[in-house]
Amino acid sequence: MKLLSVNISPPKLIEINGQQVLTAIYKTPAQGRVWLTKLTLVGDGQADTNVHGGEHQAAYCYPFEHYAYWQDRLNLSDLPYGTFGENFTVSGLLEGDICIGDVLQIGDSKTGVKVQVTMPRIPCFKFGHKIGHPDILDAFLRSGKSGFYLRVIQTGEVAAGDAITVIERDPQAISIRTTLGLQNLNEGDDALLRRALSVASLTPLLKQIFESRLQKM
Repeated sequence: MKLLSVNISPPKLIEINGQQVLTAIYKTPAQGRVWLTKLTLVGDGQADTNVHGGEHQAAYCYPFEHYAYWQDRLNLSDLPYGTFGENFTVSGLLEGDICIGDVLQIGDSKTGVKVQVTMPRIPCFKFGHKIGHPDILDAFLRSGKSGFYLRVIQTGEVAAGDAITVIERDPQAISIRTTLGLQNLNEGDDALLRRALSVASLTPLLKQIFESRLQKM
């Protein structure tokens, strides 16, 4: 498992359908090592903190393995690192394998970072506009190729080429792909929801969604 690129962008105004919209989705690869604070990478930012950012969305990872799929699906000749608005373009951490609550070490244990997997990413209209396919959001969601967010346990520096290691896993672990199904695709049954709710590090948002679904069953 490896960190292929660290991508950052401060919020900036772009025009969408004649309206000025603030966004930080236009990430580009950073050079050298970048400091990851408790809430964001230095040089990066979130435009709408009501939707993005905060403790449980301090950084966003997207697997490079999905790039070829989307390049073919969208008929695009090239997709540079950061295309999906991710802070970390990674390899070897697919949604079916990585789990809510997994603790990851990125880079050296002394100078690198320790982070915890928190939740899948749900795409917004800004992503559709960026790639020139405003109608892609539902297909992106249903593809299961969501990527995932992190919260920061130990701050430090990261850079392209850093190794990534899973160092802890919750015994009740559920994968990012399973979580996405429970959260937004109406998948799973009451037993799976109860198991998900037993994950100690479950975010308040996911807890609220899962409890609401369980009450309706």
